[in-house]
Amino acid sequence: MRLGIIGLPQSGKTTIFNALTGGKRPATSSRGRFEIHTAVVDVPDDRLEALSNHFKPEKTIHAKVTYGDIAGLDVGSSTDLPGSLINQLAQMDGFLHVVRCFEDEGFPHTMGSVDPQRDMDAMDAELLLNDLIAVERKRERLIDERRKGGGRDKAEIEREKALFDTLHQQLSSEIPLRDMDFSADDLKILSGYGLLTLKPVLIVLNLGEEQSAPDVEFRHRKGAVVDIKGKLEMEIAQLPPDEASIFLQEYGISEPSLKRVIRLSYELLGLLTFFTIGSDEVRAWALPRGSTAHQAAGEVHTDLQKGFIRAEVITWEDLISLGSLGEARSKGRLRLEGKDYQVKDGEVIQVRFHI
Repeated sequence: MRLGIIGLPQSGKTTIFNALTGGKRPATSSRGRFEIHTAVVDVPDDRLEALSNHFKPEKTIHAKVTYGDIAGLDVGSSTDLPGSLINQLAQMDGFLHVVRCFEDEGFPHTMGSVDPQRDMDAMDAELLLNDLIAVERKRERLIDERRKGGGRDKAEIEREKALFDTLHQQLSSEIPLRDMDFSADDLKILSGYGLLTLKPVLIVLNLGEEQSAPDVEFRHRKGAVVDIKGKLEMEIAQLPPDEASIFLQEYGISEPSLKRVIRLSYELLGLLTFFTIGSDEVRAWALPRGSTAHQAAGEVHTDLQKGFIRAEVITWEDLISLGSLGEARSKGRLRLEGKDYQVKDGEVIQVRFHI
C-alpha cells in the first residue's frame, strides 16, 4: 500500500510525514523543485499484538504501508505538472492531501492567506485538469487507431472510445473520476493510465496546537476528512513510548495520528487484514476486500497459490479462545474453504497445498 502525501507548498506535508513515520526530515520549502521521500512503517494492529502475545513466535511481522512525501505541487501555474511528478503520483494507491489550517507568520501561505476550502478546491482542480489532458490525448489516439484500421479488433477500440468519451464528459463537468461507478472491465482498461482523480483521497486538516477543525465541504465520494495537530503529533512521535503516552493524555489525544490515519487509509483503499500463524512468526497481511482464499494464498507465497488445495479458516478471537490451531482443528472449529471463498477481515488462514 503506497500513499502519496500531497498538498500546496508550506501546507505541512513533511510535518505530517514525520508524524506518521517518526521521521525527522526538516520541513523546508521545496517550491519549484521535484522531490519525493518515502518511509515504510508498520500498520498498528491490536489483533496482531494479541495473537503474538498468545503464541509467542520468534518474529511478529506487521502489514506495511509506504508513505511518500511528495513536493512540488504548485497549483495554478501556467505549466502542466512535470512528467516525473505525474509518474510518481500515478504509482500511488491513494493520496493524503494535507490542507493547511494553521497560521504562522514565519511561513506565509503561498496564496497570501489561510483558506482550507480554497486550497482543497485548488488541488482538486489541478489533478482534474491533468486527467482531462491525459484523457483527451487518449481519445485522439483511439480516433486515429480507428481511422487507420488493422491491429486490434474494431469492437475493442469502440468500447475504449466510448469509455474515454464518458471520462471526458465527466471531467469536463469538473467531476473527479473517483466519484463515478465503473465495471471491473472498465477498471481493468483504466489500470494502466494512472489517472489521478480515480485514486481515493484522505483530506488531512493540519491544525495548530490550540486550533479546532474548521468546517469544510468535502464534495466527493471515496474519500474522508481527518484533522491532525501536525506539529504537536510530530514532536510526540519522536518521543520514547512512555513519554509519548503522557503527552497524548495531556493534550486529550485518544490515539496517535498514525493509527487513525492507517485505519482510515485501509477503509479508503478497501483493504482488509488476515493473519498467518506459525512457531517462527505471526504475520499480518493486507488484502483488497472481496479477495478470495486463492488470492490470499498468493499474497503469502506463489507456491501456495499454485498448489492450492484448501484453506483452513478461523477468526482470530476464536483461535485465541481455543488456544491453538490443533485444538481448533480437533474441535472442528477450523473451517475448510475452497479457492473462491471470500476472505473476511481478521481471519487466520492456513493454506493446504501441494506442489
